[in-house]
Amino acid sequence: MSSLRQTIFGLFALCTAMAVFPAHAAEDEQAWLQAIAQEPILGDIVYFAEIQSRFGRDMGGLDQMLLRPAIGVKLSDRLTVFQGYAYVRTPQSGGGETREHRSFQQINWSLGKVARGPLSSRTRLEQRWVSSGDDMGWRLRQMIRLAVPLTERSGGVSALAYAEGFVALNDTDWGARDGFDRLRSFAGLELPLAGKSTMEVGYLNQYVKNRGRADDVDHVLLVTLQLRR
Repeated sequence: MSSLRQTIFGLFALCTAMAVFPAHAAEDEQAWLQAIAQEPILGDIVYFAEIQSRFGRDMGGLDQMLLRPAIGVKLSDRLTVFQGYAYVRTPQSGGGETREHRSFQQINWSLGKVARGPLSSRTRLEQRWVSSGDDMGWRLRQMIRLAVPLTERSGGVSALAYAEGFVALNDTDWGARDGFDRLRSFAGLELPLAGKSTMEVGYLNQYVKNRGRADDVDHVLLVTLQLRR
C-alpha cells in the first residue's frame, strides 16, 4: 500500500474511532448546509462571512440558523488572527426560540504539509450570551484539519478530515457546564470549483456531553460551499 493510501486510510480510521459513543446515547440524523465567503479586503486585512442552516429531528425540520462574520489580520503567510461575531437562532419544540450572541477571537495557523496536503489548526475562544439566561459563557474550541490530494495535478479532489473539540470554561444559568462539551469529527471530500472555491461533502459525527441525561450523538450530512478569492 502506498504512503498516500496509508495516509487516507489513517484519516478515515481516526474519524471512525472518534465517532465511537456510549450505548445509551440519544441519536439523531441531521443535515447541515453552510456557505463561507472569504477574501482579502486591503493589504493584510481579510474577512470571512458564514451562513449555516441545520436540519435536525431526523431531518424533519430546521433545528438552528447561524450567521458568523469576522475580520482578521494576516500576521504572516502561516498565521492569521480574527475578531468575529455570531448570531445563533434555535427554534424550540414547544414553540418560541432561543437567541444566542457570541463574540469570538480566532487564530488560524498553517502547520505545513502531510502527504502533499495542507495541515492546519484553528483555535477559537468564544464569549456567549443566550436569551434564556443572564450569564456569559466562555468556551474554547480547537480544530485540526488535513486535506490529502487524491490526484497528482494541483487543484484536484482531496480527501478531507478534521476533528474539533469544545471545552466550556465556566458554568452558566442557561445550562453550560464547566468541562468537556462536545467533539465533532468529519470525513469526506473536497471538490474543486471555479477559481480557488471548493465544495466539501461528507459525514460529520457530533458527540455532545450532557449532565443528568443521555449524551447526544448526531449523524450529520455536511455540505459546505467555500467561496474564496
